[in-house]
Amino acid sequence: MKNVVLLTLAVLFSVVTFGQDAAEKINQANEAMQAEDYATAFKLYDEAMKNLGDVQVDSTINYNIAIAAYRAENMDGALEYFQKAINVGVNLEKSYEYMARIYNDKEDYAKAVDNFEKAIGAADGDTESMVFNAAIAAYRGDMLDKAVELFGQSVENGYRGETALYYKAVALRKKGDDAAYKATLEEGVNKFPGDDKISSALANVYVSEGNELYKKGVAILNAANQKVQDGSLKTTDDAYNAEVEKAQVEFRAAVEVLEKAKELDASNQNAQKLIDACSAVL
Repeated sequence: MKNVVLLTLAVLFSVVTFGQDAAEKINQANEAMQAEDYATAFKLYDEAMKNLGDVQVDSTINYNIAIAAYRAENMDGALEYFQKAINVGVNLEKSYEYMARIYNDKEDYAKAVDNFEKAIGAADGDTESMVFNAAIAAYRGDMLDKAVELFGQSVENGYRGETALYYKAVALRKKGDDAAYKATLEEGVNKFPGDDKISSALANVYVSEGNELYKKGVAILNAANQKVQDGSLKTTDDAYNAEVEKAQVEFRAAVEVLEKAKELDASNQNAQKLIDACSAVL
């Protein structure tokens, strides 16, 4: 009987000791936070939380511990306590946003996007920057449909519209949708005529189109000239002149497109070279 009583007292004493120790460590952690010694603050908080005993703590402490870990660059610790803050419904928007940032730095872009979108859903106020950051994470993670959607939202929000529209276009090109890529760049040139990145990209599209038209014209001329060499056609024949006219239609169309490229990007040397090549046979 005596042994049982002694054992019970020992357990009670242990609980009280743990509680007193936890409370002291939390106070010390608070002081470390004030001194911006975040690594020490997190260590003390974490030790206290693992041995609370009968100490009662406010639910917001999990968020504060997460911030200490984040500022101490202890990202695993930050993730653990941001999740605990979320579990008790504390600072949902910021907790999700910080988790998104951490996953983004870890290059776990799927989780980054997921947490950005949860932060956006939990937000009461401005979310424009988070939408844009979620779009960037989606793009980096090759989540191209999501990137197109979120960059489109950023354009609508008017948040870094030029950059958002450009990367929306690039995401569309990576998806293999060349028509939508071109249409988005044309939209960008109209909305942001001074943006060199968008203008240069669209100029390259026009140069590519002009080059294809030029090659069609050359192919028509070469075929007609081959017939002349074979003796089945003469350069004085109406049929030959008709083929030359067909080729010139392609060359003129090429020049028209290439001039648009030059208007967008005067430094595009390929555009000028192709214009010169077309002019030589017109």
